[in-house]
Order: sequence, then structure tokens, then C-alpha cells
Amino acid sequence: MYREQMTNSSSITQFLLLAFVDRRELQLLHFWLFLGIYLAALLGNGLIITTIACDHHLHTPMYFFLLNLSLLDLGSISTIVPKSMANSLWDTRAISYLGCAAQLFLFLFFISAEYYLLTIMAYDRYVAICKPLHYGTLLGSRACVHMAAAAWGTGFLNALLHTANTFSLPLCQGNVLDQFFCEIPHILKLSCSHSYLRELGLLVVSISLASGCFVFIVVSYVQIFRAVLRIPSEQGRHKAFSTCLPHLAVVSLFVSTGIFAHLKPPSISSPSLDLVVSVLYSVVPPAVNPLIYSMRNQELKDALRKMMTGSFPEAIKGLFSSAQCS
Repeated sequence: MYREQMTNSSSITQFLLLAFVDRRELQLLHFWLFLGIYLAALLGNGLIITTIACDHHLHTPMYFFLLNLSLLDLGSISTIVPKSMANSLWDTRAISYLGCAAQLFLFLFFISAEYYLLTIMAYDRYVAICKPLHYGTLLGSRACVHMAAAAWGTGFLNALLHTANTFSLPLCQGNVLDQFFCEIPHILKLSCSHSYLRELGLLVVSISLASGCFVFIVVSYVQIFRAVLRIPSEQGRHKAFSTCLPHLAVVSLFVSTGIFAHLKPPSISSPSLDLVVSVLYSVVPPAVNPLIYSMRNQELKDALRKMMTGSFPEAIKGLFSSAQCS
């Protein structure tokens, strides 16, 4: 009943997103559930950003990249969750054409940059464990800034190309998206036949780049585990593992949910399962990542404890003084 047949994309002023539920009580339940997840993501990532920025003991490459990861997590979840919450609260499914384009661009930007940053973080752990004597040389402050900027810049370029290409396609299959946020595969389903081949070519290039990053992460961790197993002391092995396992857990969650969401067999696909999987790869990781890092990282836990107990006055002052947080 919602489908509107369109002759071209210029006549589309809005898209209709997939609703989680139709009953009003369940819509409100969805709103409160997403609100809880969103607030948890804001609190967790906000605490990590503040702690790392204001504790000079954490001004190292590993925590610099972790700060960037938290910023990207905040950006990605803020792009899709508030709109979904508003739609449930006001019992609507609509998102404007420009709003859909902006949501697609921002989500791609943050997700792409996060994946490239996770690849850089794997390199950071590889150098720290396999080449500790060269750590200061290979990962100096300028090199870290350049690598983080490269991740953000590559993500921006990737999102710009995909968004511009996707929304330049003629859409003639209606305006109903089978997803609770704007995503490329579901927009391509609305395009005219054969008009999506150019975007598919761009997707192949992006997938090839993502596969290269994945191979780099796997090879890095093979070398890391080989080096860790050669450490004679059990305490040294434990310390090395404690710095690697959180990153490995985040990468595994990010990659596994993303792959299952987009490459699951059609035979097990269903609207309800697709929604659950979409939440798992787009909403859950930004909220869970701070918990993963804080549980296994003693330095971060100590710094957080100091901030929470008030025994770290420099951190509080740092909130109001950019000089102390530089």
C-alpha cells in the first residue's frame, strides 16, 4: 500500500523506511530500547574520549587510535539511531530524499573510516609486539596523525563516490526501502534495470580494498601470536595478549556481522532476520566497543576510575582547558 511507482528519481521527494513493528506499544518499546543503546554508546565512547584526551599517560599511539575509533563510533550510531527513534515515536516511516542521501553518506563515511582505522590499529599492535625497538620511529606522533587522517580521508572519499553514484541512478521501482536506514543495496533495488551496473563496479573495487585490509589484519595477527608465544614469561605473554585481544574482538564483531548481513544465503533471509542482523552490525558495535576495550585494558580502567572518583583533577580541568587536553 505504500509503494509509489515512479518514472524517475527526480519525482521522488521521500523514501519509506522499513518499520520494526506496527503495534503502537511495540513501537514505543523499540524507541526506549534504541534510546538505551544510544545513551550507552554516548556514555561509553564519551568517557573513553575524555579520559584519553585528558590523561597524559594515555597519550600513546594505541590510545590515540582508540580515541579516533570512539569518535567514529559516535558518528556512525548518531547517523541512523536518532532517525529510527523519531520514526517510532511519531509513528512514521518517511525520510526525505536529501535526508536519505545525507544518512547514506555519513554512515558510509564513518563505517569505512572505522574499518581502515582498525587496519591501522592492527599495524600498531604488530609494531609494538614484533618490532618494539622501532616503535617510536615507525609510530611517531606525526606518523600517527598522518595515518589517522588517511583513514578519515579515505572513508570520506569512499562515501562521496558511492553516494554520488547511487543517487545519480534513475529510480523507477517505487520509494519503499526494505531497511530501517538508507543503505546502498536497498536503494539499488529501486533502480531501473541495468542502470545499477556502474555502482556494482564501484562496489567491487571497495570490496577488493576491504578484502586487502582484512588480509593485512589476519597476517598481522599471525605474526603477533607467533611473537607472543615466544615470550618466555607468562606475565609478558598476558600483557601482550591484553593489548591485542580487545582490538581483535572489535574487528571480529565488526567484520562478522557486516559479512553476515550482506552475504548471508537467500534461503535463510527474512524481513525479521534482516532487521536483527542490520541492528547487530550497525547499532550494537558502537555501543559494545567501549565495554570491550575497558574490560581488558588495565591502564584505561585505572584512568577511568581516577576520573570517576575525582582523584584526577587534571582531567576535570581538561574539560575546560584545551591546553591541558592537547
